[in-house]
Amino acid sequence: MKNKTSHKQNIAFVLLFTTALLFTACHSGEKKGGPGPGGPTGPAPYKTAIVYSGPATMYYSYPATIQGEQDIDIRPKVDGFIEKIFVEEGAVVHKGQPLFQLRNPQYDAAVRSAIASVKIAEADVNTAEMNVEKVRPLVDKKIISDYELKSDEFTLQSKKASLASAQADLVNAKVNVGYTYLTSPADGVISTIPYKVGSLITSTSTNPLTTVYNTKNIYVYFSLNEKQLLEFLRNTKGKTLKDKLATMADVSLLLADGTEYAQKGRIVMASGSIATGTGSVSFRANFPNPLGLIRSGSSATIKIPVNIDSAILIPQKATYDMQGKKFVYTLSAKDSTVNTGVQLSDNPIGDLYVVQSGLKQGDKLVIEGIGSLKPGITIKPIPTNADSLYAAAKTPTTNSDKSLKHK
Repeated sequence: MKNKTSHKQNIAFVLLFTTALLFTACHSGEKKGGPGPGGPTGPAPYKTAIVYSGPATMYYSYPATIQGEQDIDIRPKVDGFIEKIFVEEGAVVHKGQPLFQLRNPQYDAAVRSAIASVKIAEADVNTAEMNVEKVRPLVDKKIISDYELKSDEFTLQSKKASLASAQADLVNAKVNVGYTYLTSPADGVISTIPYKVGSLITSTSTNPLTTVYNTKNIYVYFSLNEKQLLEFLRNTKGKTLKDKLATMADVSLLLADGTEYAQKGRIVMASGSIATGTGSVSFRANFPNPLGLIRSGSSATIKIPVNIDSAILIPQKATYDMQGKKFVYTLSAKDSTVNTGVQLSDNPIGDLYVVQSGLKQGDKLVIEGIGSLKPGITIKPIPTNADSLYAAAKTPTTNSDKSLKHK
């Protein structure tokens, strides 16, 4: 009986001793290496990097809409039936090129009537002049009083006025006939033509006959909200908005298929106030379009280069979210993790964030495996090659947001 009791006590002692060893090992592992792969043998290894600090050129990207230099609706000034259509939809036209011809017999009749009225008025003027010439010698010889001469002269003036009125009516009648012949007011491209030959058109018709889009130069419109505007102005050199726009470099345009447009543009205008309905400020950039490749109504993305004298950059993978804010793990002098809040730009550049506040030059941060870290854990830093990590900061690309380069 005593032997059985002693055997049980020995087993209990061994189990208690083994549990104590395991607890000590686990506790020691947490203090040294944390939950990483280092385990109880020491601090766990994590990839780390020094934050990028230096001058850079950053590209801000904003969605934009495109309009032609002129979008001209072709509307008739007179009523009539479409007799001829001289162009096809989508055709390239030049200033003065015929587009439409309308038919309205009343305008031709008005011209003929005005011509007849002019001839009658000319005959009346000639008659009045003859009367004046006939009466003047008699007045000079005092055969009749000058009352007759003045009366005939006033009649002549009246007839001349009637002639001038008839001539003006003729001009108006011919102008109305001219309005039935519509030409292109500028170089451009023809839009759709909703009417066909024989359609009745009036000056009050809802739809225009067509629209001529002059896209020799294009206007690119984009908007910035208040926060974006403040960041944009803060990073752009110059005292006034006019100075900032004047000193800015040329801007680029990404087309709908992601390719970059060959021509460069300039930002030339900004609205004077923030629109209360949208809370944004409108900007306009001008681009040349000599080949007519871009059409009015297209969508695109405008890329604006902004030179930053001292930029702090970090990889996106080094950040994590907590309660709606961004954090990173920085390292103390003893390689202990510190969760650090950061404020980032709204414009990420490829896989890099631009840090507005929270970090400084020389700060070291963990860039991989941050999901397994906690504050206050000692790690074994594994430095990462900065050239490969911040490659986007040295080699700008054309068709993506990885467009930040060393100056």
